[in-house]
Amino acid sequence: MKIACALLIFALGGILSFSQPAGSSPTNQPPRVREGRDPKMDAFYKLGPDSMAQEGIPTGRFDGPKSIQSEAYPGTQHTYWVYVPAHYDPSQPAALIILNDGQAFKNEPGDVQAHRVLDNLIYRREIPVMLAVFINPGRRPDQPEPTPQEWGDRTTNRPEEYNALNDKYPRVVVDELLPALRKDYNISTNPEHHAIGGASSGGIAAFTVAWHRPDQFRKVFSFVGSYVNLGNHGGHTYPDLVLQSEKKPLRVYLQDGRNDNRGGLARGGSDPNSFDWFYQNVRLADALIKKGYDVNYTWGIGNHGQKQGGAIFPEIMRWLWRDTPEPSTDRNDKIERSFRGAVPLK
Repeated sequence: MKIACALLIFALGGILSFSQPAGSSPTNQPPRVREGRDPKMDAFYKLGPDSMAQEGIPTGRFDGPKSIQSEAYPGTQHTYWVYVPAHYDPSQPAALIILNDGQAFKNEPGDVQAHRVLDNLIYRREIPVMLAVFINPGRRPDQPEPTPQEWGDRTTNRPEEYNALNDKYPRVVVDELLPALRKDYNISTNPEHHAIGGASSGGIAAFTVAWHRPDQFRKVFSFVGSYVNLGNHGGHTYPDLVLQSEKKPLRVYLQDGRNDNRGGLARGGSDPNSFDWFYQNVRLADALIKKGYDVNYTWGIGNHGQKQGGAIFPEIMRWLWRDTPEPSTDRNDKIERSFRGAVPLK
């Protein structure tokens, strides 16, 4: 009987600690351990037709792998691939999207298959013609490339690059990657035509690039972004930074699940909410809304991963690019009503 009561109390305690309402204020709760993943929470999220190869739709190509040597992180190099859509015309400037953890976003079969989304949406004129750069975290020459199974947290420079709030990774993207791209491709110089995104630590890294360099990137998305205090880098302070800083010209889409690393992982008696992924994503969304940003978000039921983000990636792309270029309402405009035509960016 005592054992049964103890188990009941333990179960209720777990439910009560897990069910703290999202958006509530930080508390001085005791440290909690990370709760296990429940595969059922991701089972609903599946890729749709926009994320699959479709008969009759021209497919883009991948150039690469290419690499750049890093000055921001001496001794490291970044491997990347460039997706070039079938409709790319070198005489016309193209839009650009950077995808952190490129090996995962281009993996096929995978949870996102971003290149397939671009094939389909570009063809149907739902987003502009754009180049996509799938870039891996930095690594030393003696370290292995990240893979869809091992993203590099234990084998590359990923934790230092992606979780820090300083301008070093933005320098990689803006000062090292962009000049290399411009040598081979015609990329629009308008920052409204540039997007960056990622998942987990790659999500906060994307936000950091746009935060430091809105002169170059004004569209950003993150899946299950790690806006938490990983490595004592202070990612959980972004909501406060947003509220305290002058508003930046950014458009932001956040996705997270209610089961995304909710245990807290608090150390040394620190606030467990600083290690609660979902809690901190909601805080960031609330701060962006309060500050008047162009922001959208989706809160699902999933775990930490790309399942839901990948399933809604086509809709995220439509939202980010909803006014580029502006649609024509002229019913006699046959180009507007056709599949991809030669419509320049504005």
